[in-house]
Amino acid sequence: MSGNAAALTMSQAIPLRSGDAKAPPLLSWRERLAQLDLVPDLGNDIGSREWWRGLATLTLLCGSAIATFPGIRPLAAPTAPALDAADFNEARAQMIVPLAFGGDTGRHMAATDAVRPLTQTPERPQIELTATLGRGDSFARVLERAGVGSAEAQALASQVSGAVPLADIAAGTRIDLILGRRAARTMPRPVDALAMRARFDLRIEMERIDGRLVMRSIPIAVDNTPLRIRGRVGDSLYRSARAAGAPPEAIQAYLRVIGKQISVGSDIRANDEYDIVVDYRRAETGESETGKLLYAGLIRNGRPKLSMLEWKKDGRSQWFEASGVGEQRGGMARPTNGRVTSTFGMRRHPILGYRRMHSGIDFGGGYGAPIYAVTDGVVAMAGRNGGYGNYVRLNHGGGLGTGYGHMSRVAVRAGQRVSRGQVIGYIGSTGLSTGPHLHYELYRNGRAVNPSSVTFVTRAALEGKELADFRARIRQLTAIESGAALTPIAPKQVEGPKLGSLADVTAKRIGDGI
Repeated sequence: MSGNAAALTMSQAIPLRSGDAKAPPLLSWRERLAQLDLVPDLGNDIGSREWWRGLATLTLLCGSAIATFPGIRPLAAPTAPALDAADFNEARAQMIVPLAFGGDTGRHMAATDAVRPLTQTPERPQIELTATLGRGDSFARVLERAGVGSAEAQALASQVSGAVPLADIAAGTRIDLILGRRAARTMPRPVDALAMRARFDLRIEMERIDGRLVMRSIPIAVDNTPLRIRGRVGDSLYRSARAAGAPPEAIQAYLRVIGKQISVGSDIRANDEYDIVVDYRRAETGESETGKLLYAGLIRNGRPKLSMLEWKKDGRSQWFEASGVGEQRGGMARPTNGRVTSTFGMRRHPILGYRRMHSGIDFGGGYGAPIYAVTDGVVAMAGRNGGYGNYVRLNHGGGLGTGYGHMSRVAVRAGQRVSRGQVIGYIGSTGLSTGPHLHYELYRNGRAVNPSSVTFVTRAALEGKELADFRARIRQLTAIESGAALTPIAPKQVEGPKLGSLADVTAKRIGDGI
């Protein structure tokens, strides 16, 4: 065999069978059908041949299902026959019908010869009930509604008025009554006993002895120590004060007072301490009453930053600082408590981008901070005003006027008279504004002038003995320990017999043979 033999190809080395040269037609169609995807994913290759083939398959299947749908035919069911009158009454007798619908169910049996009517039904010897004095109600009228005769109700009212003026009895006062046996069915029941908390420091009790009502006035010891609450502001002054036990009304009054001196939203820090003193009364019986705010303070770094006390000057109560200065009636007040962020004059407009006249003063402040009228006047305009956004203009007479722009909300209406210091709106960012602030303008004879030319007069001072008394009152309130008003008080002993509860009176009278 020659050494330079040529290499054989694979087809030459392994000869094909005669059947492999060409596959049978049936086998070829089976392979093609096996490779054909009739249900491709219609979410892929949208618009391709495979996608159109899958859509045709889906359409064919849906059409076949609709064509072969047998439809829905209701099944006939037998209905219950209607009840006749006798059967209906029998069924109704076994029902439970609400009282609001008459409650006439159940079986009713006619009286037999064994039933004899009573000539006179017995009465309860006593009736205990409670009456409540409503707003604008009279003491005698409350007793009459409870079943007391008109003459006796008037006599009781006159007797009670000798111990306490009837006008001092607060609405909502509960009056516990015991009505005794009446002489005849046509007569009202007499009052055997009466008890009520006529005043926070006084309880009145009456008991019928030898045919006449004897009244006892029982004084109740009351501790009038004001309630002082101090704490760290933290994330929220309101939530912190509520957690410390301050009433919601006192916190709201506190925020209103300090909000006239500083910005509550931006000038109070988390490490500051609030100092709240409210009028507080606590009775020996355990009840307590919270009155109005007496002192509002803010402490920063251990030193008082703000101390406010309500004081009456010239017959008018107002809040003064610890130095003895407070609001003054005359002059123009600051329109808000924020700092001045932009003055009167030419400047580059922060939105428009070119220099133009700034015809007012901008005061920064937190969104929703109150805006005050600088002096008495009449609202000339209140509403939207172009780039000013929500805008209020006041006329003060003598050619003077003021304007307040970019408010979040307007609190007055056109034509309304406003007084100095009255809230006329709230700081916002409406109109051409880059953030919450107040744009304040001052007009003289219709022309805008520099508001800085007018001094803001916001304070009046206490002097002499009045200032000394004012500072002594501050020292008295700030000397109270926090929570001292909540310490237990010793009950006051009242001389003479003390009438107990109405249950005790009832037990006593039953024991006497009533």
